[in-house]
Amino acid sequence: MRTEKDLWLLALGVFGITTTEFGVIGVLPDIAMAFHVTIDKAGWLLSAFALIVAFFGPFMMMLFSKINRKTLLLFSLLIFAVANVLSAFATSFYHLLIIRMLPAFFHPVYWSIALSVAINTGDKQNTSKAVSIIFSGLTIATVLGVPLATFISAMLNWQGAFLITAFINVLALIGIKIWLPPVTAGSPKVTGPQTNIFRNSLLWTNLLLAFFIITAMYSTYGYMADFLKQVSHMQGGTISIMLLLFGLVGIGGNYLAGRYMSRQPYLTTLLFLLLLSGVHLLLYWLGGSFMPMVLLVVIWGLVHAGGFLISNIQVTSSAPQASELINSVFTSCGNLAVTAGALLGGHWIAGYGIANVVWSTVGCLTIAILILLFKRIKYQRPGL
Repeated sequence: MRTEKDLWLLALGVFGITTTEFGVIGVLPDIAMAFHVTIDKAGWLLSAFALIVAFFGPFMMMLFSKINRKTLLLFSLLIFAVANVLSAFATSFYHLLIIRMLPAFFHPVYWSIALSVAINTGDKQNTSKAVSIIFSGLTIATVLGVPLATFISAMLNWQGAFLITAFINVLALIGIKIWLPPVTAGSPKVTGPQTNIFRNSLLWTNLLLAFFIITAMYSTYGYMADFLKQVSHMQGGTISIMLLLFGLVGIGGNYLAGRYMSRQPYLTTLLFLLLLSGVHLLLYWLGGSFMPMVLLVVIWGLVHAGGFLISNIQVTSSAPQASELINSVFTSCGNLAVTAGALLGGHWIAGYGIANVVWSTVGCLTIAILILLFKRIKYQRPGL
């Protein structure tokens, strides 16, 4: 699989599963109200999903190592679609929580195959571009999936948001079934030489860096809808527009991150961390003002969008010889970080209020900057 069209088809599937995982972000206030739970408890709908991915990612790839890759992609999307339909008919919060956890087992299967294909497509100079196409599915889910779920919830109900998400997964399934050729990625089977990558100290440094970057991102972003409602005093329709705006500018941010990571990975990562820190400091000072907040949402979305791509390239560059294994490890790390971010943000909100949640993000970003500087000094390689 070497064509850009094939990568965009895989990105379509990423769009479907990402809308399932993160579409709940804009619906959390409505679900919390419907089931009479606190917003931080409702946050478990995001963090429990990510926790399953974090702990079972590499094992799922080993479990299904002998199954045809395209079949795995299609079956994963089917599970996501069915789970969303069942979620719409959940009768209690814990019922909904359990249903949400089921498709999480197949999330790393899809991501690992898609990212491995991207990494093994073309020459090394085009790797960042190929990976950025796959991550475009995540960005477009932010553009369309998350605000669409929020809008449907505001106009109809939260059940409708899950049904529209199921429809998106069905569309992705049909598209991949019809147009995607056979997937010929490298074998996901874990072999002795591949496991030697875990002796690489640079890999562990990059995983730690990725963990704190993504934790920082989702500590505040996971509660963005509630922040806009409680701090910025926006209503449901306006919030969905803000989420749409956040995602639209994110398309450009994802493109820029992919472009410059292939040229200057260290400087791009450092600039990302500094800009995202600055945005969150401004959120604290200006979050209560409507017009400044609109501008901040634009800047926030532009910067935020590159975080996953930057983290992925940092990690996968540590062990390019074992692409599927390292991508399953990254997927686990990333979702563990999403869990940590959701839990940290929820804990911060419970203790200090929604207006102060940005400080949890700033703290994690500060740690990430220190790790990046440590990495630069320890390994003494300009490209890192």
